[in-house]
Amino acid sequence: SDESSEDEAQIKWEEQQIKKAIKLSQETYDDASLHKSQPVKPKFDPSVSLPPVNLEIVKKRLTERITSLQDVHRAHQREYEKYMEDIESSKLTVQELEKSSDAALNYKFYRAMKTYVENLINCLNEKLKYINDLELAVHVLLQQRAMRILKRRQDELKNESAYVQHLTRGDDKPTNGGLEGDEKTQLLEMCEHRRTCRRQMREGSGEADHHEGMSSDDELTPTEVTEFQKSKDNVLEDSRKVFEDVHADFCDIRKILLKFQEWKEKFPDSYCDAYISFCLPKLLNPLIRVQLINWNPLEQNFTELEEMPWFRAIKEFSDAKNVSESKRDDDPDQEVLPRVIEKTILPKITAFVKSVWDPLSTSQTKNLVQLCSNIFEKQVLSKNECSRAKEDLMNMAVLRMKKSVEEDVFIPLYPKSTVEDKSSLCSKFQERQFWSAFKLLSNVLLWDGIVQEDLVRDLGLSKLLNRYLLLNLLNTPPGLDNIEKCNKVVACLPERWFQDLKSGSTLPELLNFCQHLLRCARTLHKNNHSDETKEVLLLLVKVKALHIVEDFIEEYKLEHLKSMI
Repeated sequence: SDESSEDEAQIKWEEQQIKKAIKLSQETYDDASLHKSQPVKPKFDPSVSLPPVNLEIVKKRLTERITSLQDVHRAHQREYEKYMEDIESSKLTVQELEKSSDAALNYKFYRAMKTYVENLINCLNEKLKYINDLELAVHVLLQQRAMRILKRRQDELKNESAYVQHLTRGDDKPTNGGLEGDEKTQLLEMCEHRRTCRRQMREGSGEADHHEGMSSDDELTPTEVTEFQKSKDNVLEDSRKVFEDVHADFCDIRKILLKFQEWKEKFPDSYCDAYISFCLPKLLNPLIRVQLINWNPLEQNFTELEEMPWFRAIKEFSDAKNVSESKRDDDPDQEVLPRVIEKTILPKITAFVKSVWDPLSTSQTKNLVQLCSNIFEKQVLSKNECSRAKEDLMNMAVLRMKKSVEEDVFIPLYPKSTVEDKSSLCSKFQERQFWSAFKLLSNVLLWDGIVQEDLVRDLGLSKLLNRYLLLNLLNTPPGLDNIEKCNKVVACLPERWFQDLKSGSTLPELLNFCQHLLRCARTLHKNNHSDETKEVLLLLVKVKALHIVEDFIEEYKLEHLKSMI
């Protein structure tokens, strides 16, 4: 027990010592913290002297301080402006992001458009073979009909010429190439029958200003007409079935263009970047050709281009105003219609000119000239001045007319004693051939203003007038018939050829014709035909052969006729 009490006393003593030590350390820490929290105030020593201060030093230091503050202000100002620009840029970025927030919709549109175009191209590629076959079938029908008429006309001309030559020579045996057998005799009888029918129709319609030989003689027999129409109807029926299994969105030009118009309105810049206006003419080519299968510009009352559905659809598409904002000021879709005409219409017309057109047919020539004039004047072609399609068309027209001059013109020359009797076969045949050649001359001159003037003058004046017509005029005695022929020739000459002639001389190609008129005037004046003489002089005035008229008036002292110059 003594030992345990000593242990307890020892433990209490240790605890008291520990408490004292903790209390002492705490007081020491508190004194140190208080000492730190109260800074020591510096004591001012009045014995220390300050540096001297004057006004200049103060001013200098204030100036330096202001300059430093101004530099800092400018730096802050620049930083502020930069921050404002960043804010504006951020606002624009936010707006653009808000606009393009429908990126998923844009992607969906482009994806759908890509699929549509691919399906459209696949559809047209599949149908292209059928379209080519149908187009070729109709063209072959028209070409065969034209060749049949041309061959019949040339055969009849050859047979009739041989027959008249045979009668003129008075031989019992026909000449080589003449009539041999009933077949050729029947051809002549059929030709004369057609002439009689046309004459009766003209008399019934009151058409007076017509001469034998000015008809195209392109009538077909009822059997030929029926066969041709039946074959053509079969092709047209097949053409109506080409797109019968195709949805309207892939064969209706108007609906196809609406798809691209939607693209143009939503995304005009990407529309232009994709050069859609260059692709559309080729894309629409098969669909337009299907609508043109039954189109024949050489026939009377043919459908004008402006009246066709495809033309109106493309015209509306090209004229549609783009309401969306675009970086481009010009509208490339304005070139779609001209390119369609250049790439699709002109080649088709060229094919007609090459294989179907008959230059001896006035109605066909007028229709063709009217169509070309309408295309070249009203429908402005592509901005490319050197249109290859237009050049091909004009070259083909010139080649076809040259071929007609070489193969279709034939004016026989008989002794004057043979043709004095106007009722004789020789006279009638010669007259028909003259008026046939004259009709070709007038048809050639219709191309003035479309074909180059030098080519028209070469074909019409150098080849037709001087080589064929003038020989017949020289072989015809001066009189009413000769004057009428000369009148017709002068009347069909384009007036603009003589507008810039100021030297008193006519065109070089008309010099021989003017000399013939001068000989006629002299002969008529000697025979005291004053009215006919005046009429011939008026013809010379119309072709601007004024020197010839002046010399004639002075030679024969016809002062009263000076007023006509």
